[in-house]
Amino acid sequence: MKIAAFHLFNDYSGSPKVLRLVLSGLMRKGCSIDLLTSRGGVLDELQGDQLRQYRYSYHFSTNPMVTTLRYTYAQIYMFFFSLRYLFKKDVVFYINTILPVGAALAGRMMGKRVIYHYHENSFAKSGFYRRLAWAMARLASDIICVSEFQKSHLSRKENVHVVPNALPDTFVAQFTFDSEKAFSKQCVLMVTSLKKYKGVLQFCELANRLPQFNFSMVLNDSQETIDLFVKENNITVGSNLKLFPRQDDVAPFYADASMVLNLTDANMAVETFGLTALEAMSAGLPVIVPTRGGVAELVEDGVNGYKIDVRELDVIEKKIAEILTDYTMYESLSKSAFAKSKNYSEETINEMISAIVWIEK
Repeated sequence: MKIAAFHLFNDYSGSPKVLRLVLSGLMRKGCSIDLLTSRGGVLDELQGDQLRQYRYSYHFSTNPMVTTLRYTYAQIYMFFFSLRYLFKKDVVFYINTILPVGAALAGRMMGKRVIYHYHENSFAKSGFYRRLAWAMARLASDIICVSEFQKSHLSRKENVHVVPNALPDTFVAQFTFDSEKAFSKQCVLMVTSLKKYKGVLQFCELANRLPQFNFSMVLNDSQETIDLFVKENNITVGSNLKLFPRQDDVAPFYADASMVLNLTDANMAVETFGLTALEAMSAGLPVIVPTRGGVAELVEDGVNGYKIDVRELDVIEKKIAEILTDYTMYESLSKSAFAKSKNYSEETINEMISAIVWIEK
């Protein structure tokens, strides 16, 4: 079977990481893969004799008009690129995120199976994303959601599957579980995008409130943009706070942390899964996450972490101090976080995705 996979923006965020894992698993199952995406991200690391990669230039702009024009160009390019499969049988279109609608439209017009791997929370985003979700509901043969929470917001119910995200075995293998060593780091970590609704300002505020602990934040943006953000928002960067730009490999940051935060404001955006929380738990790190969304499904309150709304910053502050000063409590949370992460293995997601891809329609 041949898979024609499409992903709009190839960077080091969660959705291309998941696609890399999925395509690697499908190649091991004997599928040949054609991948069309942009240059310069985690998907560049994919290798295999069964893989052919096609690239185009694409990146975001601070100018909405420029971004719209680039997006439109990418959809037209994907549409016409897809026509090469018109007379080829047994080709399945695999659409990663709801953005590559040009490829999905072409695939549907040619009578191909069109599988959407749906990562976004379009129900909580702009009208543009809601229109893309409307198109997905009509173009997709199957829709793969990453959480029950995400699935519950889809009006369509037929051929909708839930496959939680997972981590590559190679990523997990980088960590040696040692709760005592992690506790001794006394470091709070957040890996996120440079968006206010992601809780970036609140994380910096927590660092100022808790000078006895170290705080590190890895932001999916350039150092230049981070510096500008700090200046524009009058952020005080104390000696215990370090801000890092986009990283090719975030594993060393988890290895140097004691716990991980996800401070997304659920009133502005809802996490459909929360891959950074899973990455943290695979290293045996307790997490604090929002009270709503797919990320909340990963956490059992008081067992492997805590679910606290970012608007309750005083509560989060006290909980961080409590966790990082009570080793007995920390050890219990750490062991439970590590055990929970084992439920999201690479083998599990590969088997679930393969079962969907190989369904005869």
